[in-house]
Amino acid sequence: MEGEEKIFSENLAVLAKRWPSLAQMVLAQDIGSLAVDLRKGIESTITINGIQLSSRHDRIGEARLQAESLQGSCPFVYLYGPGLGELPRAFLKRSDVQKLEVRILNEKIFALVMHLVDQTDWLGSPRVSLAMAGDDRNIFLPFFASPPELTLASDTNAKIRDRLVCQMTAPFMNKDFLPNDLNLLARVESNRTLLASDGDVSEFFNSRPGDEAWVIATGPSLERHFEQICASRNQGSAPFLIAVDSALVPLHKHGIRPDIVVSIDKLMNAHILPPDISDGLPLVYFPLLEPALLEAWKGPRYAAYSTNPLYSKLKRDVPKGELFVGGSVLHAAVDLAVKMGVRRLVLFGADFSYVEGKFHADWDPGEIAPDMEPLEWVLNGHGKRVGTQTNLRNYLCALEDYVALHPDVIFLNTCRDGAWIAGTDYHPELVA
Repeated sequence: MEGEEKIFSENLAVLAKRWPSLAQMVLAQDIGSLAVDLRKGIESTITINGIQLSSRHDRIGEARLQAESLQGSCPFVYLYGPGLGELPRAFLKRSDVQKLEVRILNEKIFALVMHLVDQTDWLGSPRVSLAMAGDDRNIFLPFFASPPELTLASDTNAKIRDRLVCQMTAPFMNKDFLPNDLNLLARVESNRTLLASDGDVSEFFNSRPGDEAWVIATGPSLERHFEQICASRNQGSAPFLIAVDSALVPLHKHGIRPDIVVSIDKLMNAHILPPDISDGLPLVYFPLLEPALLEAWKGPRYAAYSTNPLYSKLKRDVPKGELFVGGSVLHAAVDLAVKMGVRRLVLFGADFSYVEGKFHADWDPGEIAPDMEPLEWVLNGHGKRVGTQTNLRNYLCALEDYVALHPDVIFLNTCRDGAWIAGTDYHPELVA
């Protein structure tokens, strides 16, 4: 205990001299609430909630490999999660690193390590800057994120953790939409004739300047709003209604007809997007949809592209307007509303998480998407953790980036139980 007190006192002195507010934060932490165990091997490490903070056999060697994983010259490096101290030291040994920006992902873990291990060398380095990860809205490149500390990130740092994971998983998430995929190129090309004869999404642009639009996604909280939406439509008071494809059937069951349906998915089918209820209903679509499904649609069709190079050749030959897509059809629906000129956009069913154990509104588990247990978490509008999946969390980050780029539009959400969407407020009357 005496040795721990000496280590903590020396670490705290350096911290207080350089970052007094962080020293106060460390002193305020209740580290006794952490589930900590010593894990021994050739060396030793500690576990938090069963997760090792580092190798138990060669902590220095592991940190060296991690620091070397950043290729090329890196004058500035962002390190998310200092671990037991080996990681900052390993990056400081790189001669090209002029500035090491260390970000804390969990306050209690950082305070615990300050009690256990001497950190004075790297804390005292003039090349090091230290801050809470959650103090930044965005992440910075190049970065290295400690995998254990990503898993153990605290609630106050959850949003930046989400962005780190989104950046790291982007190559995997995008692998099904590579621009050189021959099957995708063939599908896009198979729609060339339809594209040439169909309408252009840009025909809708600037058509509703200053208006309000309701964008309907299929998160489980949508079920709470069917009556409200239906009543507004029947009274003729509902704003313009844009629905994502998987919301069409649930809306139809409750007597609600949207003004536009948006679909982008190559796997879309007539079960989710049934042509028999499409009379007169405008469909905004991307060229990845099945040609037979498009041909069966009874309402007017309007084609759109994204920035994916997959569409480059068609864009030159058959020009159409573009919509933003960050992985989800909801992005395209939101961008359509904004490009129509709306200044107030209300989101329904934009949960990006499980709500009351459900994944989609009004669809049976597994009916339109694999039925999976939530493996990740995000914070909801009550500041509580709710289960989610990696893809949903990535879609959430993409929408938050989009919202940040459109400060002139008021974005309102209608459910606190789903994921908190940074940059949005909650609708004072429709929130449920």
